[in-house]
Amino acid sequence: MIPVLDAHIHLDLYAPEEQKQLLASLAEHRVAGVVSVSMHLESCKEQLRLKQLAPRLVFPAFGFHPEQPLPDREAEQKLFEWIREHCHFMVAIGEVGLPYYTRLEKEAKGEPFELAPCVRLLERFVQLAAELDKPIVLHAVYEDAEIACDLLEKHGVGQAHFHWFKGNCETLLRMKEKGYYLSVTPEVVYREKIREIVRMYPLELLMAETDGPWPFAGPFAGRRTHPSMIAESVAAIAAIKKCSVQEAGSALFDNTRRFYRLAETIGVRQT
Repeated sequence: MIPVLDAHIHLDLYAPEEQKQLLASLAEHRVAGVVSVSMHLESCKEQLRLKQLAPRLVFPAFGFHPEQPLPDREAEQKLFEWIREHCHFMVAIGEVGLPYYTRLEKEAKGEPFELAPCVRLLERFVQLAAELDKPIVLHAVYEDAEIACDLLEKHGVGQAHFHWFKGNCETLLRMKEKGYYLSVTPEVVYREKIREIVRMYPLELLMAETDGPWPFAGPFAGRRTHPSMIAESVAAIAAIKKCSVQEAGSALFDNTRRFYRLAETIGVRQT
């Protein structure tokens, strides 16, 4: 049985008792580790605590989730200073990006929305990824992905992970040519839109995630999101790619391990 890696989860958003139970159950489900992304400074600090609690299972990314009000200048500066001071604990900058859903909601209500300050903050994070030589985890869907690609190219950042990507064929082709990675959630089991993205994108640039505790529908309805769900994603991806579950699982595991530079921590994959 092939182990799995959850390429994107929000461990800090689970209740404390759930965190303990989830971490304790990973071995039982052959989950070798999780990349846990941050929402803001306090979230970053909580990811660091979880890393110290389970250093061989939790691999934190530090950043600022874009679907929330922007920090003021003082808070922003504190966040960047803290990340620089603790960068040796993180595997990536993330989750960062652009507020597509917030913007859509505001515009639907007829309210003004200024995107430029959000782009400015994302560019700072892209520059930080370049400065620290760290991968970057992006929340950049639909047309926002084009802006993110522009910034990555501008600052020479090649190690980019677009999580739960949704976008058009042209953007996918651009991402493929640049060697950017993307990850899919358990939606790949039941949602055709995500399945089509998997059909179009190379297996060697794919990863699997849960984005937990975000809940899912289909066969996962009513279930608390857990990294073990990735096993079902692997089976779905194997069917889409017309390869064996072993081949798909090995590729997804190795892609995530390589992208996040986890070789020394996780070691050689066992079958």
